[in-house]
Amino acid sequence: MKWSETYIPTLRDDPAEAEIISHKLLVRAGYIRKLAAGVYNYLPLMQKVLLKITQIVREEMNSAGAQEILMPVLHPAELWLQSGRWHTVGKELMRSKDRHDRDLVLGGTHEEVVTYLIKGEVKSYRQLPLNLYQIQNKFRDEIRPRFGLMRGREFIMKDAYSFDKDEEGLKISYRKMLDAYFKIFNRCGLDTRMVESDTGAMGGKAAHEFMVMVDTEGGENIIFHCDSCDYAANIEKAGSLETETPMEESKEKPLEKVATPRVKTVEEVTAFLKVPPRKLAKTLLYKADDKIVAAMIRGDRQINEIKLKNALGCISLEMADAATVEKITGAPVGFAGPVNLKKVTIVADEEVTRLRNFVTGANQNDFHFVNVNLGRDFNIEQTAQIRCAQEGEGCPRCLKGKLLTSRGIEVGNTFMLGTKYSQALGANFLDADGQEKPFIMGSYGIGITRTAQAAVEKFHDEAGIIWPASIAPFSVEILPLNVADEKQNQVAFEIYEKMKADGIEVLIDNRDERAGVKFNDADLIGIPLRINVGAKSLKEGKVEICVRKTGEVISVTPAQAAEKCKQFLVNL
Repeated sequence: MKWSETYIPTLRDDPAEAEIISHKLLVRAGYIRKLAAGVYNYLPLMQKVLLKITQIVREEMNSAGAQEILMPVLHPAELWLQSGRWHTVGKELMRSKDRHDRDLVLGGTHEEVVTYLIKGEVKSYRQLPLNLYQIQNKFRDEIRPRFGLMRGREFIMKDAYSFDKDEEGLKISYRKMLDAYFKIFNRCGLDTRMVESDTGAMGGKAAHEFMVMVDTEGGENIIFHCDSCDYAANIEKAGSLETETPMEESKEKPLEKVATPRVKTVEEVTAFLKVPPRKLAKTLLYKADDKIVAAMIRGDRQINEIKLKNALGCISLEMADAATVEKITGAPVGFAGPVNLKKVTIVADEEVTRLRNFVTGANQNDFHFVNVNLGRDFNIEQTAQIRCAQEGEGCPRCLKGKLLTSRGIEVGNTFMLGTKYSQALGANFLDADGQEKPFIMGSYGIGITRTAQAAVEKFHDEAGIIWPASIAPFSVEILPLNVADEKQNQVAFEIYEKMKADGIEVLIDNRDERAGVKFNDADLIGIPLRINVGAKSLKEGKVEICVRKTGEVISVTPAQAAEKCKQFLVNL
């Protein structure tokens, strides 16, 4: 392909709306253009990248025994009402109405649709196992679209769905998908880590995410992993063992209310009372569906709202507003406590149960209780680990290792759904004994557009993108440094035609631009190999091959260029 015949609108400056480096580079290098918040046009170079990722995904899914189909983007709301997700997915569900005022959904995922399909087609256990997948645009009404293709309202995803007759069959199907995912991301040039994750609105028994580990702000997911075993989980799921116990005191002291004028944050209260933050228990009020609950954690901890939501088994969870807090406690925000808290369910982190003679709010403005003790001064209805794990804490799996943290970008996810959707939609089959049973399901997603941007976030430098060869839009870019030089042009196009004949994807920059402009654009768009054809090297009968990833430069004859590039590409 000739640059002059390709639409590659590169920019010199970073776009104002871009926050992370991969978003900036994809815009500057002419890969994407914004249409609306979270909605992007994919320009020619980006489309080539996406098609390559798609082809890798398709090959590995087919190899794993999955079969490709294509389902509608537009879903009747009735299916989502049947599954219960019309309410649990909430405002992220992209909804619309037709001219008859019937509710419709723009699919962000297709569990309901595929279950409805199989319900009417598969009747016997002899037709199982079955795995169907599609590659399609998806929609999600993100409250705050950001980071370009990382968190958009429209995106491309591969979603697959397995159907089995029993749990053992699901384990086999699930393992096949995990193996396929590792192969897919490896072929895309991405080393991924599989971590445990929360099932969320998808439901099911277990879930995992595939993360590309990065050390940039584009890694919006915090991953906890053990230094002694293979335990890894995202921040929503990660459990931990506290490394020290705060029960220094053996005897209970008398409860005492003390004045704490104009201090209400943990830092202010503990400094005023001269106690460490872990000797204070925060009491936070939440609206869980239609009731108010109180959650208690140590003052030195952060609450994990996903864990709290799971512990409560509620559909929606949000922090109570200031007016509600004052109505329930009789005090403004900052002075809530469990003592004499009426008609409110109290859920406490397990660490709170080990505290003695600790500090809480007194449900009165400018007052706190000291020497509070569970059982004597208040009771709780439920205990659960509702705190966020912290780096350096103990591993919950091996019990001996320490947790470390890394940043990652989620590019794939897998869910053991079980019978959540098949039961809800009445999708059953007949087993070997002629008994009707619900399908055992799994769900498996890969973000095609996310994978592309994750590769840029992982592989770049100050000059631009560094694509892995397997997903780069072109394998080689040829730069005649001066197109007005007949010899440079002739040699460049001879190499170009030879490469095309050899099946190498090649771009030639035949623009009448200064060499510096071409070099900058070449580095920016990130093609793995560049061939410089200039007057100086041609005097010696040579051209230069430059490796984008390493900066290595070697001189070869024009006749050797194609073969040498093939050798390089094998290892890139």
